[in-house]
Amino acid sequence: ESKAAIAGGSPPPASSPPQAVFRHPPHPAPNELRCWKRPPAAVPAHPLADGRGFSHNGKTLLSAVDPKGRAERIADSIPLADRTLYLCPSPLYGYGIERLLARLAEYPHSAVLCVEADNELFTLAHNSFSEIAQTSRQLRLTDNRDAAALCALVRQTWGARTFRRLEIIRLNGGWQLFPELYESLAAALRREIAVDWGNALTLTKLGRRYIHNALCNLARIPRCPSIQALSFGASPALVLGAGPSLDAALDGLSLRFDLHTPENRPFKIICVDTCLPALRARNIRPDLAVILESQHWNLGDFIGTAGWGVPAAFDLSALPRSGDILGGGLYLFFTPWTELRLFHRLHAAALLPAACPPLGSVGLSAVEIARRLCRGTIVSAGIDFSFTLDSYHARSTPGHRDKLRRHNRFTGLLNPAPAFAHGAAAALSKSGRTVRSSPAMRNYRNLFEREFAQDKRIVDISGSGLPLGIKTISIDEACGILGSAAASETVPPCSAGLPDPPLLAANVRAFISGEQNRLTQLRDMLTGEAAVDHRLLNALIDECDYLWAHFPDYAAACGLRPAADEIAGASPAAISFLKRLRAEIDPFLKLLDITLREIV
Repeated sequence: ESKAAIAGGSPPPASSPPQAVFRHPPHPAPNELRCWKRPPAAVPAHPLADGRGFSHNGKTLLSAVDPKGRAERIADSIPLADRTLYLCPSPLYGYGIERLLARLAEYPHSAVLCVEADNELFTLAHNSFSEIAQTSRQLRLTDNRDAAALCALVRQTWGARTFRRLEIIRLNGGWQLFPELYESLAAALRREIAVDWGNALTLTKLGRRYIHNALCNLARIPRCPSIQALSFGASPALVLGAGPSLDAALDGLSLRFDLHTPENRPFKIICVDTCLPALRARNIRPDLAVILESQHWNLGDFIGTAGWGVPAAFDLSALPRSGDILGGGLYLFFTPWTELRLFHRLHAAALLPAACPPLGSVGLSAVEIARRLCRGTIVSAGIDFSFTLDSYHARSTPGHRDKLRRHNRFTGLLNPAPAFAHGAAAALSKSGRTVRSSPAMRNYRNLFEREFAQDKRIVDISGSGLPLGIKTISIDEACGILGSAAASETVPPCSAGLPDPPLLAANVRAFISGEQNRLTQLRDMLTGEAAVDHRLLNALIDECDYLWAHFPDYAAACGLRPAADEIAGASPAAISFLKRLRAEIDPFLKLLDITLREIV
């Protein structure tokens, strides 16, 4: 799940990078999470309040015949596994919980989350077994019905990447009151677990590349402003992805507007980098391109565009070579792919560009950037997340050109492999046509809806793409919206809004020198050239967390590296960690030295 996967129709080729780091749903602050610690209300009066059986709201929740024994037999029969979160909907009196916890003692990384959606029954549960919850780290009781808050509670209580799976256990009939709610909460928790592990796999594969690019791109900070220095004012914006529907959208807009001259357009065009060849072929120069990809996969997006003069929004972790081609100046932004102390130091030194959330797709990032730059309506086109047997990207994009190059009497233009790959499924497009979509594309579509559905300024042109959860308009309506504004404001030059470049250059040099000193100190202690101060050693390991954030056993999970006492005691896991850490230092020292020499 790459951070800058191409937004559009075609699924990535077999050799493409893993999928993107997805943004988690917005979580409430810790003090908003409601769990068993909430002061209890009065105990409700049930027909059999002595702990036997009862009905509630027309449902029999607990049998009057040996309810405790029944629950304990269910708890004894549940297959258990380590690193599993067991969701217990409506635990009532908590019958069977103690038996289950006793069995879970053999699985220290598993836990039980009890959720009660009914207020009265939550009070009953709280008064019945809250003492157990207070003493056991493997049990939590909550009445939270909000999926995002529940995910946050799990993350806050047990940490990221603690669980690999979720299982629902029903110890009584209480779940019958809100079956759909409990299922939706379970689905949200499963997605959260999947996102955590997907992010970890991505960081394992690409984490070193991300930080390598970011350190290289520090040399751009003195001469390239942050994206917040750019503004399109009240102009509407047309945000373009590279999906198959882009062609029809551009054909329709070309009948109404002079797209070839930016000064004559009453709106701004913001495109993903994959769109550049398609726009170049039509002689349409965008006002801003968004560059996010950290690997070499998208260098083909810039073929024929060298020196075109298109400004670009450039991610700090994007491939450095991609920022040198267009020649229109760069506006930097930053996507936090994981939590690193390096970012805090950059922020403290006033060197960190404006942050954009990690949305996984360059198309989503382009829409987010458009929201920040424009106060007018935002019209999207070509952000499809779907494809057909013969149409994967817009014409003249690298994928389309590659298919044409490979076309011969043995290889046709159709490519059924992605359409019938595992997980690919038929779906209805905005226009009612049947298209194909992969699981990754559907995830991006769902993320688009979650992030942007509440912003009524964003609309989407009808076409062959999947519905995005925002208002869909016809091409004529889009022309009316885009043509309703006066002449659009011009893009300011890249020098606009820049602080004093010599001062910035001096600050970047000082920052890099500080990083080199940290790495040198850490290396000297690990190689024996300096006496080992365990307190300083652990502080340096934490401060230089970008050295080990991509290790498979520590990726995307703060606090999982060997503890200070393990390092001091030279445990096998700590020794393995320190050896790998030592191997990372010299390449980063060399990289920082190169970056230092490139600062103008």
